[in-house]
Amino acid sequence: MTRPAIGMEYTVLDCPDPGALAAFYGAVLGWEVTRSDDHWVVLQGPAALRLAFQLAPDFVPADWPAQGVRVHLDLRIDDMDASTRWVLGLGAELVEGPADHPDFAVFRDPAGHYFCLCLND
Repeated sequence: MTRPAIGMEYTVLDCPDPGALAAFYGAVLGWEVTRSDDHWVVLQGPAALRLAFQLAPDFVPADWPAQGVRVHLDLRIDDMDASTRWVLGLGAELVEGPADHPDFAVFRDPAGHYFCLCLND
């Protein structure tokens, strides 16, 4: 059997307020909203990169490390100190800093999803 054409459409984060979480990641990444309604918001990044936010009123974030993380975003950065200050100023919460591991730091976004700031190789 020949593989049919299947491509990646979006990475989607469930959350209780798609507009607010899209605003957070839009500010973090410098991406623009290309679609928005009460239930669904899409951010457009470079090329075909897109991140979507879907209304999930009963969303409960994972309790890490007890429940594991399931899925998280790794965001590439050049400057750990400046990037950490930036995301904290936007409402992120530091979970594990670079003192724990020098190449990345772990954060929670305002809805409770985990993401990492990872220094460029």
